[in-house]
Amino acid sequence: MVEFTFLALLLMVPVVYFIITIGQLQGGSFAVVGAADQAAKVFVAQPDAKSAHAAAEQAAVIALADFGHEAGRARVSTRCEPADCQSPGTAVTVTVNLTVTLPFVPFSDDFRLSASEVEASSTQLVGRFR
Repeated sequence: MVEFTFLALLLMVPVVYFIITIGQLQGGSFAVVGAADQAAKVFVAQPDAKSAHAAAEQAAVIALADFGHEAGRARVSTRCEPADCQSPGTAVTVTVNLTVTLPFVPFSDDFRLSASEVEASSTQLVGRFR
């Protein structure tokens, strides 16, 4: 009985931690997909480039916060093909990178261990009519 209890604890704690970490990574993956999609949709709906970049970043931050991730751990980048982001027919690609930290790490925010970095991109076309 004692050996079973000891071995069960010894084997189950790492398995449970692994499952929680995989859940964090999956949640981060869902978060960046939603953030990139919403940021690209908001970007193409804005009248000028300056407000488009600001609106896309704000949309990504809101989408990440919905999944419980901090905006400071994410990066949002935008690429336009051709270079003029506001001309009709332009393909706007928004990429969101998120660093997912390990759960239950007892260190300060200055020293956080990351489990992985997840990334997603979304592309929208700027329409002729707005």
